[in-house]
Amino acid sequence: MRFVRLKSTLTLLILTAMVVAAGCSNNTAAEKPDNGSNTGAAAGSPVKLTWWHSMSGNGEKAIKQIAADFNASHKDIQVEPVYQGKYDDSLNKLKASLGSDSGPDIIQVYEIGSKFMIDSKMITPVQQFIDADKFDLSQLEPNITRYYTIDGKLNAMPFNTSNPILYYNKDAFKAAGLDPANPPKTYDEFEKAAKALSKDGKSGASIAIYGWFMEQLFANQNADYVNNGNGRNQVATESLLNSDAGVKTLTWWKKMIDEKVVSNLGRNSDDTAKAFSAGQIAMTLDSTASLRNIVEQVGDKFEVGTGFLPRANDAKEGGVVVGGASLYIMNNKPEAQQKAAWEFIKFVASPAVQAQWSVNTGYFPITKAAYNEQVLKDNMVKYPQFQTAVDQLHASAQSTATQGAVMGVFPEARQIVEGAIEAVLSGQQQPKQALDQAAQEITGKIAQYNQTVKK
Repeated sequence: MRFVRLKSTLTLLILTAMVVAAGCSNNTAAEKPDNGSNTGAAAGSPVKLTWWHSMSGNGEKAIKQIAADFNASHKDIQVEPVYQGKYDDSLNKLKASLGSDSGPDIIQVYEIGSKFMIDSKMITPVQQFIDADKFDLSQLEPNITRYYTIDGKLNAMPFNTSNPILYYNKDAFKAAGLDPANPPKTYDEFEKAAKALSKDGKSGASIAIYGWFMEQLFANQNADYVNNGNGRNQVATESLLNSDAGVKTLTWWKKMIDEKVVSNLGRNSDDTAKAFSAGQIAMTLDSTASLRNIVEQVGDKFEVGTGFLPRANDAKEGGVVVGGASLYIMNNKPEAQQKAAWEFIKFVASPAVQAQWSVNTGYFPITKAAYNEQVLKDNMVKYPQFQTAVDQLHASAQSTATQGAVMGVFPEARQIVEGAIEAVLSGQQQPKQALDQAAQEITGKIAQYNQTVKK
């Protein structure tokens, strides 16, 4: 299951409606009295939970299996997973459901929607249940929980988690005189490899125009994406897209386009992945969640190698920011349903479930002990390239840069960034000019959003 890409934006109007509506019903499980009227089900019948998700294909199959396994082992709680379209579609439906009983008990929300969900005041932070249950957070991957921990508390339970890695064709490396056991680690090394791999008028590499990659290349230079400690120390008020990290990255990218050693296949990372799998290019960047699909598509055409995300030449440290989504518990449901939702979330986070989820989808297990499960051990033998992703996650520096940026207009910002990259690669603007303009636009949207939240 691929990392689900953003194709539309969340508007300030939606946020306003959500905040206003949530203000009329802002009780949490801890605040609601247990007077017998909030059972959410008739006496003796199971508590029924609705789980909204945005996984299709193999991901949806895996989600249905998780729910079926839980239901079979918890007769007092029954979970119904319901596909709601891509992440933006799901959030729009959530907004439309406010004030009615048609909304979910649990919803899967992409990582860049984190601040949006908190500001909506529609959720009960899972930290409340963690504290009450004395749930041991140390059993989870700290570099994953760090992303979703804001103001000292975990608001949602991480679920599907990925990060970007380098994919390369080992056979093409050998043919070009490159060491297939030593993939490029820096911008310069990537450029040199791309040159060596380019022949007969065909570019050796391609990078999709995807805002997520720019975010990751910032983090890999240990550079914040927005001010105020990436929005973690205080609310972000300014985009740092036009800082040295951004200009350096886009200048490097454009230079390789001009040299015709990297091709521009557009915004859809699926198109770039298909070109790599077909042997049309020999290097690309993609999500760890794509690994199984890419390896299976390549088959026996060539050997797939993986490496860490390339880093700017002078960057001393950095790392990657987790991508994917997490599970939120809605606070407009009775106490019994919220507690039942927590029981389900604990089940989802268990080692056995996480191991099976990882095998079926390609996403990281969020629970460290999942790697001890035989099914995951066997999968790591079958797909040894996945070890790269695990090592990269663990090697990431502990900083606000790798913890990830927090801003309420992140979906819109990602679209603006992609537009700036597009303008530069097509020759319409210079890197600094395009990034200055994009940063100014994002900063303006942040200001509008922050003002809306204050109201």
